[in-house]
Parts: sequence; structure tokens; C-alpha cells
Amino acid sequence: MNEIILLKLGEVVLKGLNRRSFEDKLVSNIRRRLQHYGSFHVYSKQSTIYVEPQGESCDLDGAYAACKRVFGIIAATRARSCPKDKDAIFHCARHYLDGQLREAATFKVETKRADKHFPMNSMEISQYVGGLLHDAYPHLKVDVHSPQLCVHVEVREKAAYVHGPSEPGAGGLPIGMGGTAVSLLSGGIDSPAASYMIAKRGVQLELVHFFSPPYTSQQALDKVKQLARELTPWCGRMKLHIVPFTEIQEAIRRDCPEDHFTLIMRRFMMRLAQAVARRTGAKALVTGESLGQVASQTMDALAVSDEVCELPVLRPVIGMDKQEIVLLSRRIGTFETSIQPFEDCCTVFTPRHPKTHPHLDEVREYEKALDVEGLVERALAGIERVQVAMED
Repeated sequence: MNEIILLKLGEVVLKGLNRRSFEDKLVSNIRRRLQHYGSFHVYSKQSTIYVEPQGESCDLDGAYAACKRVFGIIAATRARSCPKDKDAIFHCARHYLDGQLREAATFKVETKRADKHFPMNSMEISQYVGGLLHDAYPHLKVDVHSPQLCVHVEVREKAAYVHGPSEPGAGGLPIGMGGTAVSLLSGGIDSPAASYMIAKRGVQLELVHFFSPPYTSQQALDKVKQLARELTPWCGRMKLHIVPFTEIQEAIRRDCPEDHFTLIMRRFMMRLAQAVARRTGAKALVTGESLGQVASQTMDALAVSDEVCELPVLRPVIGMDKQEIVLLSRRIGTFETSIQPFEDCCTVFTPRHPKTHPHLDEVREYEKALDVEGLVERALAGIERVQVAMED
């Protein structure tokens, strides 16, 4: 019979009366991710999601890799289905896992009998299949504590399934169940990592990038678009809002003290991101700030930035050090793009001695020299919106 993919649910199983809505959203997300790999029948039953290819043209390797990056899945495995018969299960295990059985020195069989009408219990199935496999592969020794290979048998309502060890999934919650948030994507290492972490909690993202030509180049903008594409295997479909920021930065440089430049710039970014959130129905902002990493990320500086926001500001990497963020960015595949040496708007006009412990009253006073409302309106009017294509 056909090889299929079995996906195990994570914390979705802990939900109460709304669990069905989480499972339905997860199945919908998986179907959307698999559109590029052929036709698959995807359905949920008994805390497991089944992904069955419908035809020989399906790319099962690509589909399996994509499934492991869908939030809400805690483990994934490829399995072979067979009739619910003890001898059929043995023959399926022998042929499907032949290569692994030949290479292993120790093994055990572990059975889950979800179909309680099957005449043998889990222990009896494991003993029967394990005994026949031991006879077929005399070099194998049984080790029930730390085997090199664990042969898994699952007897379920529709069929029996045989597979080897599972691989970790992405974890988290299905995207779309946690609402929508606007994530500020700079082009550095931290903001893609923050976007990934908040999406893992089931949040659908709208991305905002601040573009300052001629001080930032087209290559810098292309880099941000590439980062957005690299996030799509995890975060799903997203829209990138490119906000023109040159006029605002030039006004701040001309009319405000140099040591407050970054702080006032951050306040404009938060105003603009919140305006995008209002337009898109998002309920929060997301930034890649890490406490104390740079001058604008002290507690005092963050309080000054947040003062212009009515929406909550989520900072998933606030307690992580740089090495931890780098390791995460490498794991999700954004690091190499993030370190490309193109300046973004956060690195131009950098003050020589930035203010680390600003006073809110002073910042408000300095902003009086600016046409805050007009600058924000003109930036919002010039926004370019790009639909980010999914990259698997």
C-alpha cells in the first residue's frame, strides 16, 4: 500500500471545547503548504493528521520537509500502511524498514493499538512482530531500553501503520489562531528571528520595512524581500509593507539633537507600524529588540518608544543574547541573508554618542520641532505593498 505521512499534534491536544477549530486550521494550513507538491488527502483523526498522496506524481520528500515546518506539529514520520492483520504488519515492517533493520544492532517494537477491536493487545503485537523480525534478522538483539532502531506499529481505525523513529516538528500553534500582528523587519539578524518566534504562537504576520533611498540601496531592499521569502516556509503567506522613510530621517537629522536621533526615529517607526496595524486589523506590533543590546534597547529607551503606541508591543527575543539569536537564525535559514553587508535605515545617520537613558519630557520637547502628523501621513501615503511568495 502507499507510503503516507503521519503528523502528531503538539499542544493543540491540550485545548478544550475549541480544540476542533485548532485542528481544522492546522489541516487547512497543511493543505495550503502542500499545494506545490501534488495532490494530497489531508485529514485529522485520533490526535494524528494523515497526509496521503493521491497519485504517483506527488513529491513526498518535499511534502514531508514542508510538513515539519508547519506550526502546530510536534513530530512527523513517513509510514507504510497495511491491512490490520498480524502477519501483514510483520511483512510490512520487514520490507519497509529493511535497510534500517540490516544496519541496526539492537531493536525493539513499540505498538499503539488505537483500534480496541483488534484481537491482540499492544504488548502481544509487539512480541509477535518482534519475534518474527528477530528470526528474519538473526544479527539483531532486543534492547527495550536504548535500541538503535525502534519499529513503531500503530493499529488504527482505517489500517495499521508501520514506521521508524519520528522527527521533530515545528511545535507551537497553527498560524491564524493567535490573531494578526505587524512585525518590523529591518534586514538584520534579530527581526526575522522575532517574527519566527511570534508566528510559532499561531500569529499571522504583516511585515513592515522602512526604506530610505538614496541612503539605503535597492540591494538592501532586495535583501529584506529575500528574508521575507525565507520566513514563508515557517510563517506562511505574508504581505510586506515598504514604508518610505527618507523624509522623516532627514527632518530628524536637521531639527533634533544628534544623541536623540535613534530614539525619535524609533518613535516614528512605532507610529507608522501602528497605523499599518490599524489598516490591516492587526492587534499587536512585533520587534526584534533584545534588552541592552544597543543604546535604543535600554529599559528607558524602550519606554520612550512604547509611549506613542496604544497596541501591545511584543518582543520575543527580549531576553536572548546575541549568540542565542544567531543560533536561532541559522536554524530557520535566515542568517546568511541577514549578514549581507547592505545598510538599512537603522544604520544610517547613527549618532556618535546615542542617549541610553532618555527622559520622555525631553523627547517630546524635541519632537515639537517636527511636523509629526504631516510626516506620518506622507509616509503612509507612499507605502508599497508586496505579496511575499511562499518559498519551500
